[in-house]
Amino acid sequence: MKYDFSRRDFIRTLMTGVLMGPAILKTQAITASDIPTRALGNTGERVSIVGFGGWDLGYINEKLAIGMMHEGIDEGITFIDNAWEYNDGRSEAVVGKAIKQGSLRDKVFLMTKVCARDYKGAKRHLEDGLRRLNTDRIDLVQLHSIQYDGDRQRVFDPEDGALKALQEAKKEGKIRYIGFSGHRDPQIHLDMLNQSFEWDAVQLPLNIMDAHYNSFQKRVLSVLNERNIAALGMKSLTGGFSRISEKVNVSAELCRHYALSLPVSTLICGMQNHDEMQLMINIARNFKPLTEEKINELLDQSMAAAKDGAPERYKDSASGYGCSYHAKVLRES
Repeated sequence: MKYDFSRRDFIRTLMTGVLMGPAILKTQAITASDIPTRALGNTGERVSIVGFGGWDLGYINEKLAIGMMHEGIDEGITFIDNAWEYNDGRSEAVVGKAIKQGSLRDKVFLMTKVCARDYKGAKRHLEDGLRRLNTDRIDLVQLHSIQYDGDRQRVFDPEDGALKALQEAKKEGKIRYIGFSGHRDPQIHLDMLNQSFEWDAVQLPLNIMDAHYNSFQKRVLSVLNERNIAALGMKSLTGGFSRISEKVNVSAELCRHYALSLPVSTLICGMQNHDEMQLMINIARNFKPLTEEKINELLDQSMAAAKDGAPERYKDSASGYGCSYHAKVLRES
C-alpha cells in the first residue's frame, strides 16, 4: 500500500527531526579520527555514524574483509552489524576472526541478530553467535527480519518466545541491549513498538525511495525519535552499491548523505572493497546534514521511479526477500 503525503508535510517532518526536536544530530560529536559519533538512543552508548554491514563482510574474500575491518576500525568505524543467517554463519565467523586477530573487542560496538522466533531456537542462534564472534558478550542483539505473519505473536510468547531467550541472556550478561529489524511494512514496526517492551534499538530501511512509498521514514522514524529509541538505518541504496543510481541520476555518495541527514544513530552500509569503505569514511568525516533545498531536489529526482515501490522489492511480500532461515521454517511448517 502506498501512503501519500504532501511535500510540505514531509519536509516539515524531516527537517524537524534533523535540525530541531530531540534530534540525534544534536548528539553528534567529533572524535579523534574525525568520524563523528551519535548517541545510541537512551542507552548511554555512542556509536560511529556509519557502520559495517555484516552480510558483505561474509560475502567478500576473508582476508580483504579482515583487512578492511582493521583499517576501518582504526579510522573510527566502530559499529559492526551482523546476523546469524548471513552467508550461513560465515559473516559472524569472519568478524570474530578480525576482532580476535586485532584484539579489538573493546574498540567496537558489536551487533548481531537471531532468526528463530522460538525460545529454544533463539538460544541456539545466540550461542552460535557468541562462539563465532569470539566473545562472551554481544552489545546489541536484534530479532531479525520481523515481517512475517505471526512473528509478533511468536516472539512475545511468554513461555516459548524468542524474546524470553534474549531477556534471559541479558540478565546473564551475554548481551547488553535488545532490538528488532525488518523492512517489509512500517505497520509491522509500529505493532512491535506498541507492545509492552522497551526496545533499545530498531533497524529500518531509509532512503530517497522510501520517502515516496510505504514510508518507514514518515511513519516509524518519528516514533523512535519521540521515544528515544536508537534508529539504525539500512538500505540507503535500496540494496547493492548502485541500485538507486540504476533508477535515478543520484550518486551513491549523495544517497548515503541523505540517509545520514536523518535522525539515526548510525547508518549500516554494505562495503565490499577499500574504495567503498573509503567513500564512507570521507562522507562521515565532518558530516553536515543536507539543506532543505537539496532534500527537495533529491525528492523530485526520485519521485517518478519510487512511486510504485518497484526499487524497494523488500517491501513486497511476494518477492520472497527476507530471512532465509525463517522462510525455510515457514515452508516446512
